[in-house]
Amino acid sequence: MINDRLALLRDYPFRRLSALLNGLAPPSGVPPIVMSIGEPRHAYPRFVTEILTREAESWGKYPPTPGTASFRAAVGDWLARRYRLADGVLDPDRQVLPVAGTREALFALALAVVPPDKAGRRPAVLIPDPFYQVYSGAAVMAGAEPVYLPTTAESGFLPDFDAVPEQVLARTALVYLCSPANPQGTIADLDYLRALVGRARDHDFVLAADECYSEIYDRSPPPGVVEACAGLGDDMAHVIAFHSLSKRSSVPGLRSGFVVGGADLIGHFARLRMYTGGVTPLPVLAAAEALWRDEIHVEENRNLYRAKFDIAEQMLAGRAGFYRPPGGFYLWLDVGDGEAAARRLWTEAGVKVMPGAYLSREGAAAPGRAYIRVALVPDRDTTADAVDRMAAVL
Repeated sequence: MINDRLALLRDYPFRRLSALLNGLAPPSGVPPIVMSIGEPRHAYPRFVTEILTREAESWGKYPPTPGTASFRAAVGDWLARRYRLADGVLDPDRQVLPVAGTREALFALALAVVPPDKAGRRPAVLIPDPFYQVYSGAAVMAGAEPVYLPTTAESGFLPDFDAVPEQVLARTALVYLCSPANPQGTIADLDYLRALVGRARDHDFVLAADECYSEIYDRSPPPGVVEACAGLGDDMAHVIAFHSLSKRSSVPGLRSGFVVGGADLIGHFARLRMYTGGVTPLPVLAAAEALWRDEIHVEENRNLYRAKFDIAEQMLAGRAGFYRPPGGFYLWLDVGDGEAAARRLWTEAGVKVMPGAYLSREGAAAPGRAYIRVALVPDRDTTADAVDRMAAVL
């Protein structure tokens, strides 16, 4: 009755963390602080509530899969501003689709683009390691082999595609890349992105650029694959990028994002989405449209994260391999044994963090085993309290 591939999925990281800490408790009288999940807790713009209320009558209508023309136009305008695109480079009506949060779209993409076989063999999906669990689950459920590419300090926390054997590239159907990276905050530069786009075309695979953290950065705006393709003077063939409002606008519960890519690829993906039903309600589209057109709240959001990284740097510099990431809102700390550190931080400091092993492939050689991921999502004072406690333990 049940698809055998479900048995190949490992437990989601948060279930594994619950099992690790089962029966353990913070010190008596110490209020717990949860920094294990990347759920933004900054205030979201108040106009979101106003728009959802104003558009309430639209809850009674089925939303169209392609969204509304005004939503697509707002996204197109944002992409043009953000990545300095020339007029006419992007056609939002053919190259943009709204999605109900990018997690479901990242998963569904594999069902759309992974064939039963490639080059006469089982297709491969290349995944950075550590990785967002959805990449792995999507590959497994699409019948592909997940091939994990280590991202270590030595590789600049980015996958080394030069090290992938040609026989693996020949059967690769899909590559996931996250920039800024979750969990390390590394940013792929334009040369790296252009080279990867070239590989996608040479080896006939789809490049899925997960850019959900693109607007949370420390100093310089990260380049995007849309910008890389524009520099190559083409229309994003073989490429699709994922953007979300969850981190950018602190509205994870709105479940709103978009994909942008080559027109043919977006057309095929839209056809699948007619069946999967991952549509965005009309009131949400209206709120999302306003959010993509407003940058004031985004800069305020970035400044809050910068202030918290200032705190972390003051308290943790020189400890646990601390470095200030150029993007994202995580600390990626080398503590020797991530599981042991997570237990200690919970029982001695009341701070809940994610062991890096739970974001990495199985085995002793997994790149994440020595690390913990710390999400700097609480308010400034709570973050300062948490980092102070962590410093005392680490």
